Amino acid sequence: MSRLIRRLAVAAAATALAVTVPTLNRNSADAAVTLPPAHAKFDYQIGGAYTPPAGVQVVTRDRTAAPAAGLYNICYVNAFQVQPGEQGQWASDLLLRDAAGKLVIDEDWGEPLLDLRTADKRNRIATKVNGWIDGCAAAGYKAIEPDNYDSYTRSKKLLTAAQAEAYLKLVATHAHSKNLAVGQKNTVELAGDRQAVGLDFAVAEECGQYDECADYVDAFGNNVIVIEYTDSGRRKACSQYAGTLSIVQRDVDVSVPGDSGYVRKTC
Repeated sequence: MSRLIRRLAVAAAATALAVTVPTLNRNSADAAVTLPPAHAKFDYQIGGAYTPPAGVQVVTRDRTAAPAAGLYNICYVNAFQVQPGEQGQWASDLLLRDAAGKLVIDEDWGEPLLDLRTADKRNRIATKVNGWIDGCAAAGYKAIEPDNYDSYTRSKKLLTAAQAEAYLKLVATHAHSKNLAVGQKNTVELAGDRQAVGLDFAVAEECGQYDECADYVDAFGNNVIVIEYTDSGRRKACSQYAGTLSIVQRDVDVSVPGDSGYVRKTC
C-alpha cells in the first residue's frame, strides 16, 4: 500500500556500488551495515512482488514477501500505524485514542495510529515491530523502511515529533543490531535529526512534486530514493537529480505488471 506524503500536515546487484559505513547510535561491537547503492535503478513493490525489470538493483517489498534474489532488498514495515485487518493483533491500550476514547485513524488508509506517548508503550510497540524486523533480517533483507514516521501530524495533536523520534530510535537501534540499514520515510521536517535517531538513508515520496528533494540531500547526501506518482513530479526530480539519486515513478496503488493501473517510469 503506497504512502503519499501528506502535504497538508506540517548484496546488491552490483556489489561494487554498495557502500559500507558505520551507522550511528551503536557500540563498536556492532558490525557495519550496507547502504543501498546510490543512484541505482530502483523498483517499489510494496503492493505486490514481481520479477524486477531488467537492470534494477534495489527493490523495496513488504515484510511478508520474499526478497528478490541477487538484489539489494529493503523491507517495508508499517511501524507507526496498524494495517487494515490487523487491529486484533495489537493490545488495545497500544492504539491511540482521543479524549472520548475513540480510535485516532489515518483516514486516507483506514489505519489506527499507535500510541507513542509513554516510554512503556513505545518499548512495547517496538518489541512487536522488532520481531518483524528480525523476520526481515532472517529472510535476507539488507535494510528496513519503517513507514508513517509522520503519523504524529495526523494524531489530533496527541503525539509529538519527539515521541516519534524516541520510538524510531528504538527500532533503528534494533535494526542496526541485525546489520540492517534504516531508511527515513518522508517526514522531511525531521531529516535534520537523522543522526540522533540513527537513520542511514531516505525514502522520499513526491519530493520532486513538492520541491523537497534538496532538503533530503542536505541531510542524507546522495543516499536518497525518490518515488514519484505523477509525470510532473518525476520530470522535476529527474531534471535536478537524474545523475545522482535513485528515482522511479509508480502508480499510487503500487500495482503489479498486468494490472490496468500499473505504472513504472524512470529518468
